[in-house]
Amino acid sequence: MKVGIFGGTFNPPHMAHLVAAESVRDHLKLDKVIFVPAALPPHKIKEEIIPAEHRLKMVRLAISDNPLFELCDMELHRTGPSYTIETVLELKRKFSKDDFYLIMGIDLLIDFDKWKKPDKILEECRVVAMNRPGFDLAMVDKDLLLRVELVNIPSVDVSSTSIRRRVKSGRSIKYLVSPAVEKYIYSNSIYL
Repeated sequence: MKVGIFGGTFNPPHMAHLVAAESVRDHLKLDKVIFVPAALPPHKIKEEIIPAEHRLKMVRLAISDNPLFELCDMELHRTGPSYTIETVLELKRKFSKDDFYLIMGIDLLIDFDKWKKPDKILEECRVVAMNRPGFDLAMVDKDLLLRVELVNIPSVDVSSTSIRRRVKSGRSIKYLVSPAVEKYIYSNSIYL
């Protein structure tokens, strides 16, 4: 099987996440996309991140209507920072016959050389980079670009940060997140 790995903080998961995952899945003809919420991503340690159980529940709600999307909580059971290479290797051990595609935004490629074992990641799976508003391919190392697959996805300029700000200021998040995620956020007083 061809399996996409889509990691992130998902604080909260929003429609741009879903559009991106589905666009890559469709473009590459992936059999499924696994959403992997990060417990403590090294590059977001200073960001205010709500507890993992809320993010896990929101991802489950957000992807519930797509049978080709799955949820994996393996990173939430680790202590300390979550490193992508550990997730890739663990998934490959569990599903040794599958081909894995690590899905990320172009913005993450800019500092990819600072990730833990970036060359090992490129050896163990195919890296797929999606366009992101405000980021240009010229910002990415040319040698790295030769080693990744670029997928052009519909531009949906929504971010988890903007959603958190909207909730905090009492503004609507309708159509920025799924109805189930919107209900979960308000019924659990998250981001207020």
